[in-house]
Amino acid sequence: MDFCFSTEDAEFRARARGWLAERLADGGPFADLRTAEGFVPDRRRAWERELGSGGWIGLGWSDHALTSQIVWAEEYASACAPAPIGIVGEHLLAPTLLRHATDQQRERFLPGIAGGEVIWCQGYSEPGAGSDLAAVRTSAEPTADGQGWLITGQKTWTSLSQWADWCFVLARTEPGSRRHHGLSLLLLPMDQPGRIEVRPIRQLDGESEFSEVFFDAARADAADVLGGVGNGWRVAMDLLSFERGVGMLGRQIGYARELDAVLASAAASGADRDPVLRERLTRQWAELHVMRCNALRTLGTAEPGTAAVAKLVWGGWHQRLGELAVQVLGPAGALGGGGGHDPDGYPLLPAQHRMLFSRADTIYGGSDQIQRNLIAERVLGLPREQRAGS
Repeated sequence: MDFCFSTEDAEFRARARGWLAERLADGGPFADLRTAEGFVPDRRRAWERELGSGGWIGLGWSDHALTSQIVWAEEYASACAPAPIGIVGEHLLAPTLLRHATDQQRERFLPGIAGGEVIWCQGYSEPGAGSDLAAVRTSAEPTADGQGWLITGQKTWTSLSQWADWCFVLARTEPGSRRHHGLSLLLLPMDQPGRIEVRPIRQLDGESEFSEVFFDAARADAADVLGGVGNGWRVAMDLLSFERGVGMLGRQIGYARELDAVLASAAASGADRDPVLRERLTRQWAELHVMRCNALRTLGTAEPGTAAVAKLVWGGWHQRLGELAVQVLGPAGALGGGGGHDPDGYPLLPAQHRMLFSRADTIYGGSDQIQRNLIAERVLGLPREQRAGS
């Protein structure tokens, strides 16, 4: 396999690196975002608009080469740029619009995402319907005039919902339907006082980047059903297939930075002289390089189970790194340290924050158990697991 980049890729990398440095380096207009603690909505929205005006949102929608997308993801991570708050719209909804939307829907929704002006959230998981998405109970019934839908139900673990302008919601539009039948994907504005309530969920690390969302006859226009009424399961599954890919390479650069910090902590505390810990740190380094090679190898492929395997690998890897981050500190890892991640309670060290957040890595985006089922059924051809109501 040839993992080399072309001359054109090198030129694109230089342009991306220069653009990011001009804005994020010390003295740049967005330098504060490299070290900001917690979520600063106004600044993050301003950064999203800056990305949009620079033409950096939606590289994967156009004729940009796959290598250009890889370069941008790597340079973005290397610059310590903040996680884009438009990621749900850019990487999940937009590709789904390109595949399933009408021309009118594309013309209406894509420009707002590309310009960094409109932030989206995803209304999928529910209490009792997280990894088992086909168990959703949120319902949508047509309005009396037939010009829209009224959505009632609850979604949970909805990332960035307290700052989102729009939401795409998987709901039952066919009364009495079960499992993956009778579902539709509806697009609706979040600014509906009295009809939509967002309740932030406090995480182990003290932050609240996701929420519960309650819909009480929230309205979506009849024209804002993506992929047609009753086709929600197929559209929803296509959308999830876009969740992993080029962005994983950028994520791995962030992981490498975290690993370097753990190695530095181990050297400072003397933990690297422990042969058992040293072996575990060496294994983390080797596994990270294997993950990168595998991510490059599988880019652009449609091999069944590829995304599930990748999720299993990086979720467990990052969780083990979180545990090591605290362990190499020795006794200091059990004490608070004023990391600033929990202003209302126990102050966390960066290593403690990393460890607590990583506990969710094997759950969100599809739990490890679900990923193993996908591999067993779709790759190995084993019998499907029997599920209640199926």
